[in-house]
Amino acid sequence: MVKINGEERNLAGKNLLEYLKESGFEPERVVVERNQEIIPQEKLGNVIIQDEDAIEVLRFVGGG
Repeated sequence: MVKINGEERNLAGKNLLEYLKESGFEPERVVVERNQEIIPQEKLGNVIIQDEDAIEVLRFVGGG
């Protein structure tokens, strides 16, 4: 199992960039942390989600 934003999911073996797009995230507008390491935007398509990964997807929110 994989933890994404605190929720356990069965996503091992899935490409991280594909997961983001399928889940409605705009990859260019988020920061992704995998096992406490930030993944550079240009490498999101190279990351395969592994069993036991802990992933946090953070969105920027503007306001005034």
